[in-house]
Amino acid sequence: MSKLWGGRFTQNTDVMVEEFTSSISFDQRMYAEDIAGSIAHATMLAKCGIIAPEEATTIIEGLTSILADIEAGKFTFEVSLEDIHMNIEKRLTDRIGSVGGKLHTARSRNDQVALDTHMYLKREICNIGTLMSELQQAIVEVADKHKSVIMPGYTHLQRAQPILFAHHMMAYFFMLSRDFRRLQGVWEGTDIMPLGAGALAGTTFPIDRHFVANELKFSQVYENSMDAVSDRDYILEFLSCASILMMHLSRISEEIILWSSSEFSFIELDDGHCTGSSIMPQKKNPDVAELVRGKTGRVFGHLMALLTTAKGLPLAYNKDLQEDKEGMFDTIDTLKFSLTVYASMLRGMKVNDKVMDAAVRNDFSNATDMADYLVKKGLPFRQAHEVVGKCVAYCLGQSKWLMDLSLAEFKQFSPLFETDILEAIKVETCVNARNSYGGTSSTGVEKEFTVAEVILTKQRAALENFTKCNI
Repeated sequence: MSKLWGGRFTQNTDVMVEEFTSSISFDQRMYAEDIAGSIAHATMLAKCGIIAPEEATTIIEGLTSILADIEAGKFTFEVSLEDIHMNIEKRLTDRIGSVGGKLHTARSRNDQVALDTHMYLKREICNIGTLMSELQQAIVEVADKHKSVIMPGYTHLQRAQPILFAHHMMAYFFMLSRDFRRLQGVWEGTDIMPLGAGALAGTTFPIDRHFVANELKFSQVYENSMDAVSDRDYILEFLSCASILMMHLSRISEEIILWSSSEFSFIELDDGHCTGSSIMPQKKNPDVAELVRGKTGRVFGHLMALLTTAKGLPLAYNKDLQEDKEGMFDTIDTLKFSLTVYASMLRGMKVNDKVMDAAVRNDFSNATDMADYLVKKGLPFRQAHEVVGKCVAYCLGQSKWLMDLSLAEFKQFSPLFETDILEAIKVETCVNARNSYGGTSSTGVEKEFTVAEVILTKQRAALENFTKCNI
């Protein structure tokens, strides 16, 4: 097949080279963006007197019919035509004749592919942001449903202090809210229109780039043509944001996996989000959480791959930049799957509140509160810390917990202990005494719910604005 760029060449492209350089197998998913960009470009060419209005009308009608064919499954993509742009342009020329060749006036595939990628990522940012908010809503629902459940809080994976299960879950809500804030920054970096930069230096035709930006709902236009065709910062920002988001999902995955084990038994995942073993009949495996944890490394890899690809590229466009898409597409798909399945999994999760309650009553996680009790009696914290440490050592030797000690035993370690010590180190007291802003008390968690609703409202408003800026 004759190439649209083949005038300079006297030898056909090697079949292996065609397959190696072709991107149609993955960039065909940007067909809607490619056609929308071409319609805006043709409209601008007519407005600026570069092509006749009737020619623009013919081109736009042809492009619209091609869009309908693709969506109806009647379009065959050709590897020999390399990419989505040339597949559509060739079909357009076949359909409407030589006037189709005028569409590529004042543009290059370099700025065209950049445009498609910007537009595609803008649309997917809205989809991902919506799924993030849905997962956050699921977290709030689970936390609110079990807001009175007390569990051990951990540092170094060792029991540290008693906390509300709701407080623990809401930590992930606020992680995701930062992820959403980062996603908003990715949107801003993506909402810049590159078309009209040409191959790298602009064009000799009197085009109107701001008109095209307005048609395609971009708020900004690249100020430098070389930057426009070589910039992949917005994809790197997206992959970076995605990597942090997946890291957060991986952290909660690790806890879900631990909590659902027999050793913890803090939760039980519903059957719909687990799998069994082909050999061990008793097994119920948390495969969803494990897969999300595993896919995190895959997303990290896409970020590192593009950073490595871009680090040595001279201006302006280089074929290396074709490597930007597969990792971006895979990351988008991975995020959408992970966020969707996670919201469903958490909503179906059973919280074993009695197991958590038993766990937190059979440990020394109230030791800090015991030290705080002595401090409030006037003992310097460092001395209080030492007293409680000795008391814990005594309990270990006697196979007791702090709540098992008599007042006489307490007084062996400090005369400041009084009859109110047992009330002071009750689990419920320990939790609700932590009423500082952001603390685990019931009052504090209720405040978190209130703040969460404000955050979700703002996120929904942001997503609504983003959606309005998509074609």
